[in-house]
Amino acid sequence: MKLPRLTDPTRYAGLYVVDFGEQTAVGYTAREVEVLLDHEKYRDCRVYKIHRAQPDGTLELKGVDGRRFQMEEGMFFHRGDEARARADFEDLRRLAKEAVPPCRAKLQLTRTEGAEPGFVVALIYPAEYSEQISRWLLDADYAGGDYVEGGVSHVTDFYEKRCETLAREQIWGSEDGVSRSSEEVLATTHVAVQR
Repeated sequence: MKLPRLTDPTRYAGLYVVDFGEQTAVGYTAREVEVLLDHEKYRDCRVYKIHRAQPDGTLELKGVDGRRFQMEEGMFFHRGDEARARADFEDLRRLAKEAVPPCRAKLQLTRTEGAEPGFVVALIYPAEYSEQISRWLLDADYAGGDYVEGGVSHVTDFYEKRCETLAREQIWGSEDGVSRSSEEVLATTHVAVQR
């Protein structure tokens, strides 16, 4: 894989490299990679996340399984008390307005039938953002829930449980303002440096 020369390479940390086979492109957001992988022509492309980028142009890459872009992951903050669960929900809503999260997310407050504790605040987001969401919550010193569960399998469990939704909120992340439209992403695959 041959990478193009980058001007100011450090700004590419956290973005993605897509190897199309015949050529490689640098600088996609996770949402843009998702668009590519959804397209039949690009479904088998190899994807790498840029973890570190040095001023000399050296990039530390980590391969990412394309299926990860199709999954949701979540953090589930359980409470036995409705008032405390509502406070957790409101704290996350407020946090998302004050310190924009890295990606879009669904926030729900639910009452679960037959479960102890009976209330869950669910924060569900694209799985590829697991590390960034964790960092966002840690940086904010968020400490909701009597106990917390997380992961891809817990999202499936959450959707399958019978629960009553008491409140919900769509949260928009910082990447939502910088990711390009599907049409633009698909029209510029021949460009080696995407940003």
